[in-house]
Amino acid sequence: MTQAEQLANFVVNASFADMSPDALREIKIRVLDALGCALGTLDTELVRILRSDIDDFGGRPRCTLLGGGESAPDRAAFFNSALVRYLDFNDSYLAKGETCHPSDNLGAVLAAAEITNASGRDFLTALAVAYQIECRLCDVAPVRDRGFDHVTLGAYSVAGSVAKLLGLDRDKTANAIAISGSAYNALRVTRTGRLSHWKGLAFANMAAGATHSAFLAMRGVTGPLEVFEGNKGFMDAIAGPFMIDWSQENLEVVRRTVLKKYNAEVHSQSAIECILELQRRSRFAPEDVKRIEVDIFDVAHKIIGGGEEGSKTEVVTKEQADHSLPYVIAVAVLDEEVTPAQYMPSRIARTDVQSLLRKVTVRPAPEYSASFPQEVRCRVAVHLNTGQAIHNEVRDYPGFHTSPLSWHAAEEKFQHLAQPHVERELCIAMASAVANLDQIRISELTSLLRVANSQRAA
Repeated sequence: MTQAEQLANFVVNASFADMSPDALREIKIRVLDALGCALGTLDTELVRILRSDIDDFGGRPRCTLLGGGESAPDRAAFFNSALVRYLDFNDSYLAKGETCHPSDNLGAVLAAAEITNASGRDFLTALAVAYQIECRLCDVAPVRDRGFDHVTLGAYSVAGSVAKLLGLDRDKTANAIAISGSAYNALRVTRTGRLSHWKGLAFANMAAGATHSAFLAMRGVTGPLEVFEGNKGFMDAIAGPFMIDWSQENLEVVRRTVLKKYNAEVHSQSAIECILELQRRSRFAPEDVKRIEVDIFDVAHKIIGGGEEGSKTEVVTKEQADHSLPYVIAVAVLDEEVTPAQYMPSRIARTDVQSLLRKVTVRPAPEYSASFPQEVRCRVAVHLNTGQAIHNEVRDYPGFHTSPLSWHAAEEKFQHLAQPHVERELCIAMASAVANLDQIRISELTSLLRVANSQRAA
């Protein structure tokens, strides 16, 4: 068998019974977290633009659009995936050479589950399959340093999980994976230099295409089954050689994914925790800061610290701000929190944060780099105008896999994000449906998501 066919075997044979109670708990938490992130976007200008685009393209109204309405499955996959991702507040998986956001898969999995009238168990199983595929590819086939984006790996996870819900056999599943994997190879430039809206939309675009790939395979369209190992295939052209024995895989990788406590790029989480701990302990005033030095693992320095992927001191948009370690450190000191409110255009433009972020220096620390991703160590030194220097160091943060969030904490985050846009009683009902997903049909959740709207709660 080709590697695509071996992966297809894993997809077809995966079952709800393969998930441990811990994995089941964690994947429910990630569904709730992702939906909170999505609902928290409902009154943003970008979402209005996307909704207008969906309406122009039409499509049979078969799948729920978050915030109201229905559309075709590929369009629902795009729209809902975009909402999950836009705030940059959803979960992550940290491998040595790659980072992904596995709940990005949720929009496509939800659409496929709805169109097949799947049970909640079927939905959770397919989502766990998506997590396993994308995260394990991050482990062995990182693409970032070769100029490609982690979205490239999602082409395999989305196609596989949608095929799972469509009930495709091994051969059709392999063709779905082959079509999607050969078609959707995203460039890393999406996350370098002057960041744009596409940072939050690249996965959604791929999710729509990968969903379509699975439907094409369902109808008999074939793809290049040697997509991984073939001449000019994924290994040859992008990732280099690797091997996963899919017959030995399970559905447990979700337990190693991490959640965000702060609304910022994932590699910044420990640094934000570190500076806020230091501020609570020392109570220094922002106007007394002469400079802030951040020592952190090399991946954080490369991506958000100004190391390899462009300047992080020129910050004028939300996309630039949430991927700038100097900005999030500065705004944390000033506002004592990092939430969606810290990315309002008026907040980004203010002189206080623009001045303070230029006092932040980020340096890679070899000893911290060596312990990544098992730890996300960070040391912060704040030098005051008085000549005093105060220090703090952390190894993780609440939401990291060594300090996981409880269901209660995840529900609090969900309510905080959703309630400004969705009525409180509906938020409570959504959280209850997610908590009981293994006992209900997915239609019971989507019926709640369909009536959510952008009207502020009374």
